[in-house]
Amino acid sequence: MNRFGTGIAGSKPTAQARGRFVATAMLAPMVALSLLAAPAAAQDISDKTVSSFMNYAWGLTPARFTKPDGTTVDIDKNDRAKAEVAIDVAREVIRAGRLTAHAQMCELPNEQVQNYQSLMRREDGKKKWSEQQMIYINQLHLATVMMLTGKIKLVEASEDGKPAEVKIEANPADAKTCTDEQRTKVKDLIIAYVKTGPELPKGGDAPAAAAAPAAPAKKP
Repeated sequence: MNRFGTGIAGSKPTAQARGRFVATAMLAPMVALSLLAAPAAAQDISDKTVSSFMNYAWGLTPARFTKPDGTTVDIDKNDRAKAEVAIDVAREVIRAGRLTAHAQMCELPNEQVQNYQSLMRREDGKKKWSEQQMIYINQLHLATVMMLTGKIKLVEASEDGKPAEVKIEANPADAKTCTDEQRTKVKDLIIAYVKTGPELPKGGDAPAAAAAPAAPAKKP
């Protein structure tokens, strides 16, 4: 398992977390659909879309993060700049998260985990990010996967003619599938992506070990 937890969606956000995801992302369902249309890394992702995913990832980032080894990292939720990364870095994380999402939808568990591992090893290998930033990268990947696999959905609601407010809700029923052709394409893209990154451990993590996002540590 990655030392910062997992960035692969497998459970719903907590009720407390869902309460924070109001109006900050300002995404529309068409954004997710457009990103799903072509998983190729060459597809451009606008700054506005990247910023929206970054907003959602910040809401998903807990004040205290428990790593797989049991140690905790405190994150200053009053100083977002300490944890965030540059928008160009975030765009690359979202592109990787898009491939992970496609692997999940296409039932490619090994490729799903390898893609995530490759991303995190690339960023960890740069030796330039703080623990807070690595956790944020992890959460940005997770946010992208959750958004694109239908684990959460965006709902526009308005009352009495007021501007629509965008809320993020759990949406476990909105499952997406892919064709055999798409499955092969996704697998090939992930193989190519992994080859350009650092070598992964032989055998990698078991998919089951990366099934759920890391949870905040309980306060004493």
